[in-house]
Amino acid sequence: MKSRSATGGLVYSTDAGRMCPDCRQPLAQCRCKALAAATPAGDGIVRVARETKGRGGKAVTVVRGLPLDAAALAKMGTQLKSLCGTGGTAKDGVVEVQGDHRDKVIAHLQAAGYTVKRSGG
Repeated sequence: MKSRSATGGLVYSTDAGRMCPDCRQPLAQCRCKALAAATPAGDGIVRVARETKGRGGKAVTVVRGLPLDAAALAKMGTQLKSLCGTGGTAKDGVVEVQGDHRDKVIAHLQAAGYTVKRSGG
């Protein structure tokens, strides 16, 4: 059995009620969701690259640096996948589109008003 300090410490206080195990604040004053919903800070440049590493030699178009929250990133991922007619994923601030579609993705993002650079080879 894990000790209380290993599992996050205080979970209830008679003064404030239930406590958040991450930020250790009362649930009414929890800051975790606000921090998770914040858009990632970057340099304002969206980078589009082609990667094959770790994918059995298959090419994937990777889009990094989009200043969007998780819901908007998923929506952008859906738009890019339907534009290219392929599958892919949007997670951890990165959109991956199956196949080498850098030119289509760059054109779409520039039309949407982003500053885009092609990265990699």
